[in-house]
Amino acid sequence: MVIIANYGVGNLASVCNMLRKVGVEARVSEGPADIRMADRVILPGVGHFDHGMKMLNASGLREELDEFALGRKRPVLGICLGAQILGRGSEEGAVPGLGWLDMECRRFPVHPELRVPHMGWSQVEMRRTSPLFKYAEADARYYFVHSYHMQCIDDADVVGVSEHGMTFTSAVQRSNVFGVQFHPEKSLRHGLAVMRAFAEFTPDE
Repeated sequence: MVIIANYGVGNLASVCNMLRKVGVEARVSEGPADIRMADRVILPGVGHFDHGMKMLNASGLREELDEFALGRKRPVLGICLGAQILGRGSEEGAVPGLGWLDMECRRFPVHPELRVPHMGWSQVEMRRTSPLFKYAEADARYYFVHSYHMQCIDDADVVGVSEHGMTFTSAVQRSNVFGVQFHPEKSLRHGLAVMRAFAEFTPDE
């Protein structure tokens, strides 16, 4: 069972429907007990970093999520804002993130020819192998909408990078914790491939 963590931000129904399209049993959480019984958890998210973390901290899910990811080391996938909050914090605000990854988020630089937010389809260039992209096609493109990008302290956490006026980290992994800056639920068959791979992942891979 894949549980989509409901903390008040994110495309919950879209993520759930995408998982069901690949034949995965999934549903949106109704409380901490759902996190405890999950096999895998997805952290969706759209919007402001501080708002997302405040909502998560107020949701009653934080303790269970920490235990799920760090204690039990079960698979977690963060999407967009849900990926950014895996780190320590963001220039977008002052509230600390989950801190599961040694990572900060930075705003794209101001430039007259650089459109912010980065919105549209981009490729992900692999920097290392990851089970999350085992079904990815060579020319796969994913849908992005974001003004801030992930910046890992440890390069070993970087799975893939993309381009938008600069090279930025678009996919991360540390052990059982994954994050993607793009929206798999909006990325058609390429997003389906990512969801399928996550649903199949076991921590000993």
